[in-house]
Amino acid sequence: MATSSSGGEAADATVTADREVVISRVIGASRELVFEAFTRVRHLSRWWGPEGLTTTTRSFEFRVGGTWDFVMHGPDGTDYQEWITWREIVPPARISLLHGESRDDPNAFESVLAFEPAGDETRIVMRTVFPTKELRDEAVEKYHAIEGGEQTLGNLAAYVAELTRNESDLKGTES
Repeated sequence: MATSSSGGEAADATVTADREVVISRVIGASRELVFEAFTRVRHLSRWWGPEGLTTTTRSFEFRVGGTWDFVMHGPDGTDYQEWITWREIVPPARISLLHGESRDDPNAFESVLAFEPAGDETRIVMRTVFPTKELRDEAVEKYHAIEGGEQTLGNLAAYVAELTRNESDLKGTES
């Protein structure tokens, strides 16, 4: 299914198999820049999460086995404890992670992000696999995982566009 996202580009999302959600989006920047925006805490805190939520990082170590411990703050004041463990990092092509509410969350899900070159742009494909069909269904129906994932990638696209504009502005003032 294709939907429009905040950045104006089309985001594609599908529910495949019985435990998986796949969301993809083309972002108007090199995969090196998109990968950097996804892997540096100074960038992540500026765009991570669905629309209306903000992110506070408690700790961040981007390396295989490292973790990102953070809180997402909802517009209604609700805090969502989050924990990511980085499982595989292949710059600038691929990241694999385990995402839950805490280090030992039995309901944590796995995500693999592929950063694919698409000319001067990058297609990011986020493939998420939940431990059970029921947890996938709950994430989709109760927590709006597809819409939230599309919004998150839309926020990434908008943030990277801002970085690209600022870089162009800086180059314009150097001459």
